[in-house]
Amino acid sequence: MLAMYRTMLLIRRTEEQLRDDFHDGRLPGGVHLYIGQEAIAAGVCAHLDDADPIASTHRGHGHYLAKGGDPEAMLAEVYAREYGICKGMGGSMHVADFSRGIIGANGIVGAGLAISAGAAFAAQLDRKGRVAVCFFGDGAANQGVFMEVLNVATLWKLPLLLVCEHNCYSEFSPSDTVTAGEIIDRARAFKIPCSVVDGNDAIAVWQAAADALELARSGGGPSFIEAKTYRIYGHNESEVHWLSSEYRDEDEIEPWRRRDPVERLGSFMLENGICAREDLDALDAEVCDRVAGAPDEGGAPPPPPPPRGKKNNF
Repeated sequence: MLAMYRTMLLIRRTEEQLRDDFHDGRLPGGVHLYIGQEAIAAGVCAHLDDADPIASTHRGHGHYLAKGGDPEAMLAEVYAREYGICKGMGGSMHVADFSRGIIGANGIVGAGLAISAGAAFAAQLDRKGRVAVCFFGDGAANQGVFMEVLNVATLWKLPLLLVCEHNCYSEFSPSDTVTAGEIIDRARAFKIPCSVVDGNDAIAVWQAAADALELARSGGGPSFIEAKTYRIYGHNESEVHWLSSEYRDEDEIEPWRRRDPVERLGSFMLENGICAREDLDALDAEVCDRVAGAPDEGGAPPPPPPPRGKKNNF
């Protein structure tokens, strides 16, 4: 639990740093924040090691960090610096680190589904007990590739865990205005193990992932988890500069703030005598010190140079 708590703190403090730096004009582009959804990445990735591949989304910082990605290298990537994890060429929506099994965040909605199915097929062929995991949003469940992946993964019994992070919004549209029925019913139609969990409860996510991953590693095929959560911040931090009107209000957001996944896990451990307040404070101080080393405009190396000998077609 302490390890998951530390992971969630690392995600939260990193995202807060990026939020503040964006609004201070220090980032080269907008960012999609994972604040409020930390329990899902932490709960699932707690079971994975570097050999297990994960595919992520445009809101992928949390998955990257939960899988063991280097925070400094990720921050440098978001700042478009040459020593970023993708040499400054990928940016916020395309962080990846194959050495950690992070096969890529993706700016194309639903693209990680097919990529993770391919990774699961490769894992099945090499017979080393690896499992592929795909994180995707409720909006991506409306892409045709979702059904295609459910179909082939079931037929071939691929070692694949599909994790739908249902955060109530598809960009600026409430989910119930663009998604008919229940998403989990789409997976149930393929007769694979399915579960709905409170995505703001790290322990519940951890338990659901444990069962699904054990099944996949034993050759039992794919599973589907729908984690109910909420996106505390906007679709993208830059939206405040170009949206003509608000699409949600504080009365909607506040109840979800009270279900903060980081605070919930911390409170649970304190109430059950698992740790003391001093332990949680020490973890927070450690994480804050690490995040404070983020690159900045004044002291960081320059952005990467354009490739030599190639025409710039932009």
